Amino acid sequence: MDTGLELDRRTEVEKKLLRKLDLRVAFLVLVYIMNYMDRNNMAAARLNGLEEDLRLTGQEFNTLISVLFIGYVLMQIPSNTYLSRIRRPSLYLSCCIFLWGIISIGTGHFRAALVSRFFLGFSEAVYYPGVLFMLSRWYKRDELGLRMAYFTGGSSVANAFGSLIASGVLATMDGKLGYQAWRWLFFCEGGLTCVIAAAAFFIVPDFPTTPAFWLTSEEQILAQKRMEEDVCGIDHNAMKGVERSGLAQALTDWKVWWLAVALALLNIALSFTFFFPTLAAAMGYSPTITLLLCAPPWIVGLLTSLFVMGHSDRTGDRFRHIAGPISMGIIGFVLASISMDTLARYLSLFFMTQATVAYIVLLAWVSNSVPESPSKRAVAIATANTLAGLGNIGASYIWPAKWGPSYVNSFLICTLMAAISIYMLWVYRLHLINLNKKAEMKERALDLPTGFRYVT
Repeated sequence: MDTGLELDRRTEVEKKLLRKLDLRVAFLVLVYIMNYMDRNNMAAARLNGLEEDLRLTGQEFNTLISVLFIGYVLMQIPSNTYLSRIRRPSLYLSCCIFLWGIISIGTGHFRAALVSRFFLGFSEAVYYPGVLFMLSRWYKRDELGLRMAYFTGGSSVANAFGSLIASGVLATMDGKLGYQAWRWLFFCEGGLTCVIAAAAFFIVPDFPTTPAFWLTSEEQILAQKRMEEDVCGIDHNAMKGVERSGLAQALTDWKVWWLAVALALLNIALSFTFFFPTLAAAMGYSPTITLLLCAPPWIVGLLTSLFVMGHSDRTGDRFRHIAGPISMGIIGFVLASISMDTLARYLSLFFMTQATVAYIVLLAWVSNSVPESPSKRAVAIATANTLAGLGNIGASYIWPAKWGPSYVNSFLICTLMAAISIYMLWVYRLHLINLNKKAEMKERALDLPTGFRYVT
C-alpha cells in the first residue's frame, strides 16, 4: 500500500484497522479496571475491619495508601524508556499484569502489607503510562483523546463496580476458610487479575512496526503511514538517532515539566478518590449500603468523560474541557465542606467525580504536545505520571482521620490545588496559541503549506 492508494480503498482498510484496534483497547480497559480495583480495594476493606485486624494506628492507613505511589514513581520513567525500545511490549506488560495480581493477594500484617503495597505500585507503574504511549503509536491526534477516555474511564468503572463487588464479598465471605471478608476481597480480585494476564499475552497489541497476526499486510502498512502523516510526514525510520536521545529531549523540554506539575497538582485535588468510601460513610449508613452508594457518582462520571473527551477531540480544544470538569469538582469540594447534610454530602460526591474527567483530557494534551519522536513522547508521558505520583505520595496525608468526618481542611486543600492547576494550564494555552500564530505568519510569509499546529 502506498500514498497513491485510492481514497475509497484506504477508507475501507482504515475502518477495519480502527475496529480491530478498538477491540484491543476494550481489553486494555478491562485490565485497567483490575489495575484500579487492586490498587483501591484497601479503601473498601477499611470499612470492614482492615484497620482493626492489622492493628493500624495514627496515620498508618494513610502510609499504606502513600507507599504504593513510591514504587509507582520510581518505575514509570525507566519502564516507558525501556518500552519504547523493545519489539514486543505485549510480553512485558502481560508479565507485569500477572505480577501485580500475585502481589495484591498477599496482604498480611502491617509490615507485610507495606511491602506488598510498595511492590504493587512498582509493578502497576508499568501499565498505565505504557498503554498511553502505545495508544499514541497507533491513533492519530484527533482520534487519541476519545480512546484515552475509553481507557482511563476504566478507573471510574473500577470505582463503581469495585464498590459493588466489594459490597458483595464483604457481606458474604466473612469467616470462609478462616479468613476475614476483607482478605477474601484481595484474594478474589488478585486471582482474577492473574487469569486475565494469561489472555493478555495474545491480546495486548505491540507497535505498528512489529508484525501482528491480527492485521493484514495492508492494515499494517497503513498503520505505520498514518503515524507519519500525523506529524506532517516525518519519517520515524529517519529519526532513529533522535529517538536514542528521547530521554534527554523530554527532560529538557520545559513544556513537559510544566504539564507534569499541573498534573501533579490536579492529582492532589483528586486524592479524594482513595478515600471515597470513607467520605461516603459520613452519611451514616452501614458499610454495605455505603459501598452501594459509591457506585452511582462514578457511573455518572464515566458517562461524562466519554462525552467530554469525544467533544474535545471533535473541537480540537483541550483547555476548556479540562477547566470545566475541574470547576465542577471545586463545587463539590465547597459543598462538602460547608454542609454535613446527607443529601448535600451525597450530591457533592457527584460533583467531585466530574473532576476526574479533567485528568483524562490533560493526559491527552501531554501526548499532543510532544509531536517529535515516539521515544520522547514515551518519556514525556511517564514524566507527567511520575510527578502526578509524587503528588499522590503526599496527598494521602491530607486526609487524616482527625479531620473527619467533615474533612473541611482536606477539601480546602483540594480546592486550592485545583485552582492553581487551572491557572497553570491557562498560561500554557496562551503559549501554544502564540506558537500557532507564529507558525501561521511564517507560512504566509514564505508561501508554505499548512503545517503542524499545537492542540490548545
